[in-house]
Amino acid sequence: MKSGLRKITGRSRFLTGGILLYILVTTTPVWSQEGGSVPTAETLKGEISNVQTNANILWTLIAAALVFWMQAGFAFLESGFTRAKNAAHIMMKNILDMSFGAIAFWAVGFGLMFGASQGYFGFDRFFPSPDNSTAEGQWEYTFWMFQVVFAATAATIVSGAMAERTKFSGYLIYSVFITALIYPIFGHWAWGNLLVSDNQGSWLAGLGFIDFAGSTVVHSVGGWAALAGAIVVGPRLGKYSKDGKPRVIAGHNLTMAALGTFILFLGWFGFNGGSTTTADGSVPRIIVNTFLAASAGAILAMLTTWFKFGKPDVGMTLNGTLAGLVGITAPCATVTPLGAIIIGMVAGVIVVFSVLFFDKIKVDDPVGAISVHGVCGAWGTIAAALLHENLFLGVPFDLGKALLIQGLGVLVAFVWTFCTAFVLFKTIAATVGLRVSEEEETQGLDLGQHGASAYADFV
Repeated sequence: MKSGLRKITGRSRFLTGGILLYILVTTTPVWSQEGGSVPTAETLKGEISNVQTNANILWTLIAAALVFWMQAGFAFLESGFTRAKNAAHIMMKNILDMSFGAIAFWAVGFGLMFGASQGYFGFDRFFPSPDNSTAEGQWEYTFWMFQVVFAATAATIVSGAMAERTKFSGYLIYSVFITALIYPIFGHWAWGNLLVSDNQGSWLAGLGFIDFAGSTVVHSVGGWAALAGAIVVGPRLGKYSKDGKPRVIAGHNLTMAALGTFILFLGWFGFNGGSTTTADGSVPRIIVNTFLAASAGAILAMLTTWFKFGKPDVGMTLNGTLAGLVGITAPCATVTPLGAIIIGMVAGVIVVFSVLFFDKIKVDDPVGAISVHGVCGAWGTIAAALLHENLFLGVPFDLGKALLIQGLGVLVAFVWTFCTAFVLFKTIAATVGLRVSEEEETQGLDLGQHGASAYADFV
């Protein structure tokens, strides 16, 4: 064993030496051009800045790839939590909301969200095509890539809450509007200064609103749009008995749902860690906080269901993991690890009772998206003030003011998103139609909407 260890160590040293040699060769062209002369302080500073810039681009693109991979997580989670007869339909929705959303965000949404503003949304950077030969252009491409996968996340959250009874055509229409208009306009108010630092329309950011990676901007916006959609489309057939009591409609594959949760868990390290858009020492604590909050959410959701139902519930535990992840998304850069655990614990309890509440008031949400993303997103945003690290480090921090600003952001997100999404869903329902027929719903949307089946050999 020791001999094997020495071999591995030797290989590691060889690889490390090779990597260092490559970095030295590729990042010091000026030195060689100067005939081996000693570089000036100014030259060294420029080279170091160039390395940091490229590291930032690389890290942000890797993080964007991790967030993109979350689409697979959402697809598996939603499919596993619903019935086999709708699995192919759900996979189609998840690939197409990303595809339509990417084009819509490129054409319109990015400009509304990050363009320079005189009012309440951006007025330029539509159809962006910056000059890739400049550092500014290279960064804008990088920034766009990271932001488009966030927009796709906001759109796909809605899918789960409206699963098993929504027309494919109606779904595509609202995916375009969410990524092109609803999400970007609120995003401009909170994050519009990330690319253009003096954006006047970013009024929430100007107030000091804390939402580092999007508990509200991404998750609550998706959750509140999901609430509007679930209300308009109505509950699934058989979900409620004649006396109004909710019935359990079991998903067809908890293993698939668990895999989706693990994929989302992994992607969240890019979601939160990548929101630094900088490859530096701020990233490790963000990722640690993300891990701890998710773990605490899973444990508390499991314990809550164990005490309430007599057995630890699998689906609720999976959602508890996601609730912890959503909750920590806003404050991941501004709380201590203990604060992250508390945020995750509270989210794990909240999500259980929130799911039961929406079930009781006849809002049918097959995957718990409204509770996980809308409600726990609001909790995480408020927690960014309640558990801010400055409160425990002796650094001046006006908690009352911070709570007012955080509460305002949560309220504005709800009013803007729910109202616009409700009008959108009502309009779709009145025109092209939002809900499938009873016959299609009973048969399954795989066959009714696509003429195919995810499990053809077993039907």
